[in-house]
Amino acid sequence: MKVVIIEDEYAAAKNLTAILQDINPGIEIQAILESVEEAVGWFSVDKTPDLAFFDIQLADDSAFNIFNKVKINCPIIFTTAYNQYAVKAFKVNSIDYILKPVNREAVRFALNKFLNLKNSISSMNEKKIINMLSDLKSESKKSFKKTFLVHYKDRMIPVDVNVFAYFFIDYGIVYGMTYEKKKYVIDQKLELLQEQLDPESFFRANRQYIVSRKAIKDVGKYFSGKFSLNVRPESPDKIIISKARAPEIKKWLEE
Repeated sequence: MKVVIIEDEYAAAKNLTAILQDINPGIEIQAILESVEEAVGWFSVDKTPDLAFFDIQLADDSAFNIFNKVKINCPIIFTTAYNQYAVKAFKVNSIDYILKPVNREAVRFALNKFLNLKNSISSMNEKKIINMLSDLKSESKKSFKKTFLVHYKDRMIPVDVNVFAYFFIDYGIVYGMTYEKKKYVIDQKLELLQEQLDPESFFRANRQYIVSRKAIKDVGKYFSGKFSLNVRPESPDKIIISKARAPEIKKWLEE
């Protein structure tokens, strides 16, 4: 099976490649493309893989604009940190939609769906599409964390998630900082915490920080196309957004 990956984050592309080849060593990764421009150029020379994985927010534009510039004939599995693109995804060649962080089980499920539909992609009927959209609708209604039970002196107290301005990791310990400058230890890894927070309200800025939308005062330009976030209360470290994710946070803040 020939696969192309469109992903502008090196770590995410490497992780997906490893998962695919672990599931099926026979999978050939034809290309890893980092931008809309690269993807358009690659597909323009009639290179049609069996399957493509598309990240939606790329460094230079939304992946949906690839379809406006070049014809894509292969089925597509979208990967993204947000679920608001689901319906739009199924207007193109999508057969599945994986929410980041991508894991082995989700990829295996998507590959099985692809193999099951391989002989009937061109004649996918309305019922199948409705069923897939229904599944995604259920996923989009996922119940997110409302309260954290945190240690305070010799007790444990419930703290509403909305009072947290940001979460960060320091020397391996995850903390939650409230708007009132109270810092609590959170007994979870930042990756697991990200999955429990509503992506409409919280943004994974980088490896160290998850930031509330309400806590962001402004976004400043940093070196080499990166952004820096100024938050309230002030963060212990400068919060840097990579160049690759700069378009993603701009779009998130405008929604």
